[in-house]
Parts: sequence; structure tokens; C-alpha cells
Amino acid sequence: MNRTQQVARLRIAYQRELALGTERFQAAKRTVCPWCGSSRLRTRLRTVDLLQHKPGTFVIDQCRDCSHSFQNPQLTPEGLDFYYRDFYDGLGAAQAEWVFGAQGSRKRYLAGARALLPFGTPRRWLDVGTGYGHFPQTARTVLPATVFDGLDLGEGVEEARNQGRIAEAYQGLLTELAPKLEARYDAVSMFHYLEHSTDPRAELTAARTVLAPGGHLIIEVPDPECVMSRILGRWWTGYFQPQHQHLIPLANLRRELESLGCAVVAVGRREPHIRAELTGAAALALGHFLPPADDPWRARPPSRLQRTAREALFWSAVPLIAGVYGLDQLLAPLLSRTRFSNAYRIVARSGAAPR
Repeated sequence: MNRTQQVARLRIAYQRELALGTERFQAAKRTVCPWCGSSRLRTRLRTVDLLQHKPGTFVIDQCRDCSHSFQNPQLTPEGLDFYYRDFYDGLGAAQAEWVFGAQGSRKRYLAGARALLPFGTPRRWLDVGTGYGHFPQTARTVLPATVFDGLDLGEGVEEARNQGRIAEAYQGLLTELAPKLEARYDAVSMFHYLEHSTDPRAELTAARTVLAPGGHLIIEVPDPECVMSRILGRWWTGYFQPQHQHLIPLANLRRELESLGCAVVAVGRREPHIRAELTGAAALALGHFLPPADDPWRARPPSRLQRTAREALFWSAVPLIAGVYGLDQLLAPLLSRTRFSNAYRIVARSGAAPR
């Protein structure tokens, strides 16, 4: 089945679902910060789905007291299913595979694996939010004696095991599976996972549960205090609406880990910096202003004129995007060492098991 046939088949299901309305995709609006409980909130961002262009408007609020930023109202389970569908799998599987397997991603995977080398070699490592297992596949070149397992909500984790990228595959939520995995791992990684979760604190508690005493938790997340988040606004890829539920300042995450009995042993911004910030912004803007694509969540296919115009404008913009990507690579060594760095990494060592 080619893409046109696949889209036509999916359009029927999407339109049937959208006929029920989109109100059920969002929960009640919060009046207090989910991190500190303060009622002093401000609207930080209001945007639409710039990724897949599915219907809906999304708001990120920020707490004036602790600076935590969060999607408000938050997506419901039905909303999460709707907005994730055909992004990492289905229609979006090939694109996701290309992004996560790209050379830039591989370099960050290698840096993430090496970040634990000063603390010894883990015997068993759980990669949470592993997707198709690209991180474990790359990390084994640095840590050949380490056994890597993967956990993810999507079906990609099973494919990762079938491909030999991980030893054990756990499909589901870490918060639900943690009791069965208690103290099993010397290392747990959450690379750009925590911002997707509906309850980051519960995820951290679950990660603490599956870590053996003395084990290490390594986390990488977008930095909401990045200067570019203010300069680029809705085009900053770190916002990633509607998928990113929480944007956690470094100080908040550090305090939470310490409250769980973990000692923060390393913090870094240079290596986690994603060297495609301006490229991502340009790509989002291009996708937003181009004539519509033939997506199944649109009520009807684009006209022939719209298809022709989209293709012509897209290819005419390719040299511009390539130039912006070159600028990203040129600026990255400088930006990654400043508050322009768009992500941070934190490594914490687990203490004795909580009583």
C-alpha cells in the first residue's frame, strides 16, 4: 500500500474521530503549578500543532514562583493517543527513523554513554523512552560489556528487541512497571523523555525504584531557561507542542532528585546541545506557511494546485534550510558553552533504598 492509499484509508478513521469534537483531548485547566503548588501563573506561550498540523490550540503556562513551565490544559489519555499517532509510527515511522538515526543524534548518544564512564561500567542499563533502541545500539560501541534493556509505551520497543538493539523489551509505563524491576539496574537513562511525561515527579520516583543502590540516573531535557526559547518563541523546537507536557528548570530537577535521596554528581550543557535549533525553527515555519499537505486529519485532500505549489515552494526553500543548518553547525561550539545551549544533562547517584 503506497502513502496515498494509506492516507485515504486513515482519513476515514480520523474524520470519524474528529466528528466527536476535540474538547475531550484536553483536561481541565490547572489553577496552580503542578510542581510547587503556587497559584501565581502566567501564560508563556500559546500555539498550534506546528509538527503535524493537527487541530487544536495549546498553552504553556509558567509558575512565577518556581519557574516550572507546563502545558495547561494538559492532554488527556485520548489526546495523547491522538496527537502521538502517526508521528513516531505509522505515517511518521520513516521520518522518525531518519531523525533518530542521524549522525547528529548518534553523536549525542555517544556522549550520553560516555557521561557515565567516570563512575564505572554499568552491568545492566535501562533506557526509558528508548523508541526503536537507537541509543542502546550506539552506546554498546562505548560499553560493550553492558547489557541494555529498553522501555517504551510504543510498539517500537519490541522492534528494537527483534533487531538486537536491546536485550529485554518492556512495553508500558515506567510508573506501572517499576515495582517488578526494583533495584535491577545499575544505570537508568531518560534522554528527552521526562518532558513528554504527564507526571515527571512520578517518573523520577519510579526511576529511583528500579535503580540499585549506588546506581546512576542520567537525564537530558530541553532547557526552558535557554535564551533561544525567548528569541524564537513558538518556533523554538524545545516547546514541541503538543507533545511536551513539562519544561523543568535545572534547579527544580536537582532539588527533586536530592529529595529522593540521590546525589547530583555531574551537570552539563555543552554535549546535550542540539545543533539544529535554527534549522528546526526554519523547518517549523516552512511547514506552517506552505500550502497544506495531504494528511488524513484534514477534512479533504489538497487540490492539484495546492500540491504543485507546495512541492515547488518546498524545493525552492531547500537551499535556505541547508544554509541555516550550516549556520547552526558554525555557531554550535559557541552557543553550547553559553545560556544559548538548548538542553542540559544531569547525572545523579542513587543512595540507599528508601524506607
